[in-house]
Amino acid sequence: MKLAIIGLGKMGLNMGQRLIQNGHQVIGFAPSASSQEAFVKVGGESVASLDEAVKTLETPRTVWIMVPAGKITDATIEQLSNILDKGDTLIDGGNTNYKETIKHAELLAAKGIHFLDCGTSGGVWGLSGGYSLMIGGQPDVVERHRPIFETLAPAADKGWGHVGPHGSGHFVKMMHNGIEYGMMQAFAEGFSIMKAKEDFGLDLHQISKIWQDGSVVRSWLLDLTERALSDNQELSDIEPWVSDSGEGRWTVFESIDLEVPAPVITLALQMRFASRDKENYTARMLSALRNQFGGHAIKKAE
Repeated sequence: MKLAIIGLGKMGLNMGQRLIQNGHQVIGFAPSASSQEAFVKVGGESVASLDEAVKTLETPRTVWIMVPAGKITDATIEQLSNILDKGDTLIDGGNTNYKETIKHAELLAAKGIHFLDCGTSGGVWGLSGGYSLMIGGQPDVVERHRPIFETLAPAADKGWGHVGPHGSGHFVKMMHNGIEYGMMQAFAEGFSIMKAKEDFGLDLHQISKIWQDGSVVRSWLLDLTERALSDNQELSDIEPWVSDSGEGRWTVFESIDLEVPAPVITLALQMRFASRDKENYTARMLSALRNQFGGHAIKKAE
């Protein structure tokens, strides 16, 4: 099957390479010349514009976009909606907010263009291990693109599926990332407590390896924990600053809108915010208040 991938960042490049390795013809476009060169090196065909990418494909066309969520996605879909023809298909494999995805589907439907939202997980390991794909849209459009999904997934019958109507693929991916926040926070806290228990002299890397087999907490995240600890148990070369890409926030907003309690995911998100607060005015205020009402000692800043 022949398709175009728009956006050749790390994941887009790897997805294209996986498709090419399994017999698909893939055209790639990205504004960056270095990204285009990298795509050609893995066997892809690079083009200089969105227009050229579309013109190079035979109808009905399939275009897969892998660009950052927000204004870039909006602009890319808007531009493609004016280039693609009725009967063509646009797939958004990025982390778009599902509410925006529903709007994109309506925009494209008005022009007779099919649309699928595909929540994509797998990170830098997807090239070798395959991607988890959560797909929203019309069942017949999903079925028509089965060869692509079967190739990108870990196996033809594993790791991918049609989960519901437009927006549902990105909604499920949003929930996936929210759960991921909580799991990561639990691992981080548990290993931090074990590190603090200095009188036991625990080998954290050894413990992570023990847990990899037979334990109820064994998982890919644990495998990645073991990998990180094998390099440097102290993690001394890493700043304690944790970013978030948006999906955790959207998950928390959704829990509020639906009145479904999600304290673990919410706190995990808040802990990421806390990691960035070098000023930590909150802690300063707490210390000042304890001094005011109880005369407790204040540790002066150096």
